[in-house]
Amino acid sequence: MDETVDEQALVEQAKVDPEAFGLLYERYVDRIYHYVYYRTGNVHDAEDLTARVFYQALCHLPQYVYRGMPFSSWLYRIAHNLVANWHRDQSRQKVVSLDRLAWIGQQGEEGPFQQLARKERQAVLLAAIRRLPADRQQLLILKFVERLSNAEIGQIMGRSEGAIKSLYHRTLAALRQELTEG
Repeated sequence: MDETVDEQALVEQAKVDPEAFGLLYERYVDRIYHYVYYRTGNVHDAEDLTARVFYQALCHLPQYVYRGMPFSSWLYRIAHNLVANWHRDQSRQKVVSLDRLAWIGQQGEEGPFQQLARKERQAVLLAAIRRLPADRQQLLILKFVERLSNAEIGQIMGRSEGAIKSLYHRTLAALRQELTEG
């Protein structure tokens, strides 16, 4: 709880002191960038949108009100809205690039056949995830990549914690069914 109090104090200080906002930026820029990158799949767009997230946060910081959730939840909400607008502006289907989920460093002591089998399983899973609706892809990114709680995800996605739990279970069931039928 002490970290929340420190964060709240830093946010209040940032409302009057740009250097304090710089500390918030340093604390969250990597997390927001990764979130945006996974939603866009493009480094340049992710960099641009991440900059816009923090610009909007700075511009609207005086209106920010602490509501029991971390400051990062507010930043994720801004990022979500900007990414949604970006997809709409691009006039293309919302697709999440999840190639980076096949983390490099997981090869360990596998032989070439085990590596090939693992990569094939990952490709099948990623293809199934890409076929999910955008909100379910977003849920999986926030849950497994960003490791956010259901409450934080709910705030970012504008849903209750219970709705997030339900969506999570329906998403996993749909993936399980698709993978067993495929």
